[in-house]
Amino acid sequence: MTRLAAAAALAAATTSAVSPESTQQALGYPSLFLLVLIGALVPVVPTGALVSSAAVVAFHQTAPFALALVFVTASLAAFLGDAALYWLGRRGLRSRGGSRWLEAIRSRAPEERLEQARGKLAGHGVAVLVLSRLVPAGRIPVMLACLMAEWPLRRFARGNVAACLAWAATYQVIGIVGGSLFPEPWEGVVVAVVLTVAISAVPGLVRRFREHGEKSVEGS
Repeated sequence: MTRLAAAAALAAATTSAVSPESTQQALGYPSLFLLVLIGALVPVVPTGALVSSAAVVAFHQTAPFALALVFVTASLAAFLGDAALYWLGRRGLRSRGGSRWLEAIRSRAPEERLEQARGKLAGHGVAVLVLSRLVPAGRIPVMLACLMAEWPLRRFARGNVAACLAWAATYQVIGIVGGSLFPEPWEGVVVAVVLTVAISAVPGLVRRFREHGEKSVEGS
């Protein structure tokens, strides 16, 4: 399943029961928490699209504090997922044979990007960790750089609080913008999903253009 298809499926699940609001809230917030938590541990779930879609639905609700609950749920789930993955990564570093979690982190951090993350982390510290969640595909290389720098879990967690809050706020704003443009929630969800998937695809496109340019220079 492609990332766009996954995002569309999750968005459809988010808006499949727009009313009554009480039923949606009872199911929606726990589902959002669980999916964002899983997405932090296994970085294949489009969590940004999930948060934006949930924000669209919350924007159209009459219940008070709906948007605030989306923000708290998403940021808390992201923080706990990141902390759990980092803890598992530290366990893998300490064990002689490593761990599948550590290998999974390494597999998603190309050597070039890892070296860039290590250099930035050494120069700017926690600020790089905060920004890493706002840059598509930037979280895992910086997390691995923190692991290799032997940051204790407490230090990582302190920096990651701000990172998860900023991440949740950013994608919630995307959802609010999408929800404000259309009268129907599903229309705003479509816009939010397209925007978040497009944003996540930018780094990959940039790398492809860069590699193509380097090959062209070498061949000339």
